[in-house]
Amino acid sequence: MRYIFFLVTFIFTSYTGFSQTVSNPLLAKDAIKQQKWVDSVYTSMSLEEKIGQLFMVQAFSNKGLKHENMISQLVSNYGIGGIIFSKGDPLKQARFNNELQAVSKVPLLVGMDAEWGLSMRLDSTYAFPWNMTLGAIKDEKLVEKTGYQIGEHCKRLGVHFNFAPVVDINTNPKNPIIGNRSFGEDRDNVTRKALAFMKGMQSAGVLANAKHFPGHGDTESDSHKTLPTVSFDEKRIDSVELYPYRKLIKGGLSSVMVAHLNVPSLESRAGFPSSLSKHIVTDILKERLGFNGLIFTDALTMKGAADYVAKGVDGNTTHTMPKGGEIDLMAFLAGNDVMLMSENPEKAIARFVSAYNNNIITEERLSHSVKKILQAKFKVGLNDYKPIDSKNIIRDLNRPIDDALYEELIENAITVLKNKSDIIPLQHLETKKIAYVKLGDDSGTHFFKELQKYAKVHEVSANNLDELLNKLKAYNTVIVGFHRSNESPWKAYKFSDKELVWLYEIARTNTVILDAFVKPYALSDLKTIENFESIIMSYQNSKIAQQKSAQLIFGAIEAKGVLPVSSGEFFKEGDGITFSSLSRLGYSIPERVGMSSEKLKKLDSVANHAVSEQMTPGIQLLVARKGQVIYNKNFGKHTYQSKSEPVKFNDIYDVASLTKILATLPLVMELEEQGVISLNSKLSELLPEYKDSNKADITLKQMLSHYARLKPWIPFYYATLDSVTKQPDPKYYQKEPSQHFSIKVAKELYMRNDYKDSIQDIIKETDLLDRLRYRYSDLPYYILKKFIERHYDKPLDELVQDHFYQSLGANYTTYNPNNLFSGKNIVPTEIDDYYRYQEVHGYVHDMGAAMQGGVGGHAGIFSNANDVAKIMQMYLQKGFYGGKRYFKPETLDLFNTCYYCGDDNRRGVGFDKPQLGDVGPTCGCVSMMSFGHSGFTGTYAWADPETEIVYIFMANRTYPHAGKNVLLRENIRTEIQRLIYEAIEE
Repeated sequence: MRYIFFLVTFIFTSYTGFSQTVSNPLLAKDAIKQQKWVDSVYTSMSLEEKIGQLFMVQAFSNKGLKHENMISQLVSNYGIGGIIFSKGDPLKQARFNNELQAVSKVPLLVGMDAEWGLSMRLDSTYAFPWNMTLGAIKDEKLVEKTGYQIGEHCKRLGVHFNFAPVVDINTNPKNPIIGNRSFGEDRDNVTRKALAFMKGMQSAGVLANAKHFPGHGDTESDSHKTLPTVSFDEKRIDSVELYPYRKLIKGGLSSVMVAHLNVPSLESRAGFPSSLSKHIVTDILKERLGFNGLIFTDALTMKGAADYVAKGVDGNTTHTMPKGGEIDLMAFLAGNDVMLMSENPEKAIARFVSAYNNNIITEERLSHSVKKILQAKFKVGLNDYKPIDSKNIIRDLNRPIDDALYEELIENAITVLKNKSDIIPLQHLETKKIAYVKLGDDSGTHFFKELQKYAKVHEVSANNLDELLNKLKAYNTVIVGFHRSNESPWKAYKFSDKELVWLYEIARTNTVILDAFVKPYALSDLKTIENFESIIMSYQNSKIAQQKSAQLIFGAIEAKGVLPVSSGEFFKEGDGITFSSLSRLGYSIPERVGMSSEKLKKLDSVANHAVSEQMTPGIQLLVARKGQVIYNKNFGKHTYQSKSEPVKFNDIYDVASLTKILATLPLVMELEEQGVISLNSKLSELLPEYKDSNKADITLKQMLSHYARLKPWIPFYYATLDSVTKQPDPKYYQKEPSQHFSIKVAKELYMRNDYKDSIQDIIKETDLLDRLRYRYSDLPYYILKKFIERHYDKPLDELVQDHFYQSLGANYTTYNPNNLFSGKNIVPTEIDDYYRYQEVHGYVHDMGAAMQGGVGGHAGIFSNANDVAKIMQMYLQKGFYGGKRYFKPETLDLFNTCYYCGDDNRRGVGFDKPQLGDVGPTCGCVSMMSFGHSGFTGTYAWADPETEIVYIFMANRTYPHAGKNVLLRENIRTEIQRLIYEAIEE
């Protein structure tokens, strides 16, 4: 026991050298086993091999065989201790890494610069947001999660050290090399973020590295090119720049990188790099801060060190340091453990051997660093080294959970800096005419497309300012997106002089929302913000940043971020206006809402099968959960013709009977809520002309529950055909409109005006079914259309626009789409060979609705999946959407109730409901609280409050002929629904 006690004590106090503390961040859980391995390896090595451990050389996986052979020879001939991988791709790096490990006597410690992920150096890998973006986030747990997932990526690729996080406090906006790589200008915020990042990454088994000691945040030059100067006094540096290091060291930081800086207050020798200063590395970092982890130099190829001119170790007169390892030796003697990217490792190793033999390097000093390196190797598992498995490596480095985290980070970072009169999130969409103007030299396509999901937004551009201002007169809200490259954190970010002039003039004459997809310092160019109604800082021009910023503008997500740095006269660190969401649909990925992307791929297979087997020419398929659209894809074409238009997101379909719950039902619910009608209102009370009919006592509840003995449908059109030719009878139709023939049924087909009244008379006089049972019927919606239009003295198509669609932002939802949309965006429904004798394209398919001028209570609406989802989401949210309450929750409950389930009738009031037995409209896997409807053309919409799922299926299965409903027979829609539910993981 005494032996173990003394051994453990020795381990905790060993290799601390000059340190006053016993904390050792490199200790493994099994410290005794670690110590034995370290001692065994150390004693087995020659002097040259021990010295070789002190060097980490740069390797590329994209420089070819000659480079790879050179690095391999360095490793095998000189016992190099580590590799820092740079540019390349992950597959090649994995192979190269395995080859190098195979020729190394002692497994190599592998490092990378992966500050925002492996993509900092490698293609085909993931890029998380810059640190500056993370600095805008209040929740440090998200930053910790970022560190963890970056750590997972590193570990998967065999990387043991990530040279991150950057803990520089960026107090100088002109800093050319740090900038976006910093968490901000406030030492406490930087420290919290860096500590969280470090904890996350090290919990993934990858060692962290805080850089660039003693602080590179307030320089105006780049140490890659010269020796920057930090002019603060020692007190300031101690209280600000060193503060993060104290906290991270206390938290278990594994390593520190020492920068090449000229810091006169810490090093008296003029122009003496901090990386070579014993006072900075040993006296301050090791002794004063008590750091016992590994200490790396910054790259010794950087001009800040490589071009150093001074006296050498031997005291010779001033000269440029020779390339034979003198800089390396000075760095080592200053207290660094690892010489990173030596200009000439072969000569440097020889110089170290000479210094050792001449007692310049003592055995104690050598073993101190080498054993620390070996400790780190044991801690990352190199005592039991296993080659990297390249199988699925690209997939493993680009996971859905990475996108999920990126989204969450951006949502929490985007910062609202001005919001005059609470202009955002945008509400009252029915009053908005919105233009988007793009500034900057990079794309804003994703931003524009996302904006269009919420409202009618037009991109406006011009060759000159006057032309642009003239075009903008047609709009009352202008969203200006400033987009510059997201390729790296060092890309240009400023406004040009021309852009500033245009921006000021646009703002002077318009209501403007400025959204900047650049680093925050861009805003320092603004000389005035007086005429801007809103200013948003979105930090980066990535696809996700553009999408999330658009969602924020429309209130799909909250505003949470705070500015991590001050910028110019108007914006200070910590600024940030917050607001809640408006409960509009957002757009995300399955993993954000507890679903599996991988499992949802099965939907693709079923949809493609339906198209390839010609069950329908095309499909729009959308799934939302918890208020987020997480699957939205298109399949097939408008028709089966080879040159037909492929299905696009903004294409609109004839939704057929979905019209019942998208148009008529919400108006009925509204009237019920206002007390105009009730579920017990009788037909004779709604329409007095029914007083003496056989339908007088039928209630609204019975009608809309399809429990009123009404006939399923009446082929009204059939009586208007010539009895011989079966063509439209000239008595009822003309090819050209006239005073008495103005009801447009189809292209060049106009019906006699008075026949609309005949339809209502036929319904009123028709017989009831012989017994009371559930029987689906269109007739209630003919009747209710008449009642609603009479009550409001306004046509149904105008009513639904005014009451619902415009404010919902359902801009692709309409009756008679030919009046608003190009034929290229309208999906045809049938080649009619029984009534209209033409392709039904842009006109309602249902004959009864066509005979009402395309506006039926039961059919006639055209829409796309996105718009239908908005309406169904409004229902799911108990009548609330986009900051507006359309219905009280109890109203939805009233209509979403099965009143006749005991009579074997599953229906709610207007809504369809799940089957009561084995067969019905759903997969049988939905909750009984769920509701929806289907349409004859192949459409389907379903919402489930229990799982918070909205499922929309748009199709034109009736093209070219309605015929047999194979889509229904093969249970395509319900099979997809089943697969959706199987994809739920929480």
